[in-house]
Amino acid sequence: MLKKGKLKLPDKLGGLVSGFDDKEMKNGGSDPVLESGEELEIMEPNGIELGHKENAYEFDDLVNDTDVVKEDAFRTRKRPDKDGSGRVSVMEVIAADEKRSDIEYELSQKEINLEKLRRIASMGLPDGGGLRATAWKKFSQKSVTKTMIVACYGVMLQKLLLGYLSPSHDLWEKELTENRQKYAMLKEELLLSPSEYTRVKEDAMISAELSGEHDDAGPLKRQGISHGDHPLSIVKASAWHHYFKHTEIAEQIDRDLLRTHPDMKFFSGESSFSKKNREAMRKILLLFAKLNPAIRYVQGMNEVLAPIFYVFSTDTDEQNAVNAEADSFSCFVRLLSDSVDHFCQQLDNSPVGILSTLSRLAELLKENDEELWKHLEFTTKVKPQFYAFRWITLLLTQEFNFQSILRIWDSLLSNPFGIQDMLLRICCAMLLCMKSRLLSGDFAANLRLLQHYPDINIEHLLRVAQDLSADTSSYSLSL
Repeated sequence: MLKKGKLKLPDKLGGLVSGFDDKEMKNGGSDPVLESGEELEIMEPNGIELGHKENAYEFDDLVNDTDVVKEDAFRTRKRPDKDGSGRVSVMEVIAADEKRSDIEYELSQKEINLEKLRRIASMGLPDGGGLRATAWKKFSQKSVTKTMIVACYGVMLQKLLLGYLSPSHDLWEKELTENRQKYAMLKEELLLSPSEYTRVKEDAMISAELSGEHDDAGPLKRQGISHGDHPLSIVKASAWHHYFKHTEIAEQIDRDLLRTHPDMKFFSGESSFSKKNREAMRKILLLFAKLNPAIRYVQGMNEVLAPIFYVFSTDTDEQNAVNAEADSFSCFVRLLSDSVDHFCQQLDNSPVGILSTLSRLAELLKENDEELWKHLEFTTKVKPQFYAFRWITLLLTQEFNFQSILRIWDSLLSNPFGIQDMLLRICCAMLLCMKSRLLSGDFAANLRLLQHYPDINIEHLLRVAQDLSADTSSYSLSL
């Protein structure tokens, strides 16, 4: 069974993905395997499951007696342009400057105080200057590198929160360099076609020979593809067979990337800039699929990757921005390791599956507002699986505008009890903030409201989430 840690996250990038250290991709026994491009299913009333069209992000017009239009779990919704926070006051500007100073001071220390850094980040990280990227890389526990500490604080913060950076500055540069080199090796071995890979290796050997670094006497040994291994080979052990096996996954990733944040030029459009960004994300997702055969690629992973890649790519430190692809891959794997079971349909009914997590959300709501819980659970029968499935699996990336998503992720990644704990708190707070409308609504109205969550002041939402019952938090952590 795929449990937390199944992605095997050791101290180095090599162990981020199964099979890197021994250069073998093994399934690891009877772990459930998803078919290429398999989508997450949203649970519907009366046992109905939505059928998926070719464009899985569109509405499925299934209308029942309540006249409700039900949507696919991963339909791209139009994100609101604002979060209702209003104009920025002078005091808010001053507070932001003070926060930036506090973060820069903490990151300048030889040994970083993660507890203090988490506390600051939980209140929101300043935009610009690389602060967010640095923090995210740090808060997930592991290692990466330094590269201009002051200039790239934002990006480095994210790397700290995601554990990609160790607390010690002295280790950053060495670890970043090692992890980025290992990512380059992974791409060379797994994303190049067999003929391209052979050509690269031969060029390297010729270069070594010319530079005098090749000690072997005699003619250069060719390690090309055997005569029996060619693009049309159907032999399972064929290198070409393995290469083409992921064609369907690659095509699904391409379709999904074209629909990722279509309102942002960074991801969408035909400019060379957006195409380059999509190509980098494609490599990350395809490499993840190849290195994790028990999970592969599941529709919606592109939405989880998008905030990470955007933040790292827009780092003000040029060296970090250039290496955004490698850093994003490492942090994406770390982030997904905390919730990967939610992407496995075979584990839906297990203690680590999505239905168990949805039950925890219902319990959290019951502990904090039994009246609202009863109304949703028994009066209108709006179950969490009808609306919160997408909230949880995609880490709220479909419910708010992009800037609000970044702010929410600051709180998710900096939570000392883990991402899932804070995620459930925020989901519960989303219900509590809509209490009056939900209590006055019927099944159709409430389902429509929660599947198209309205604009809200994000800071208020996060305060509500943070103030939820401590007893409930203990309950969720114990599961």
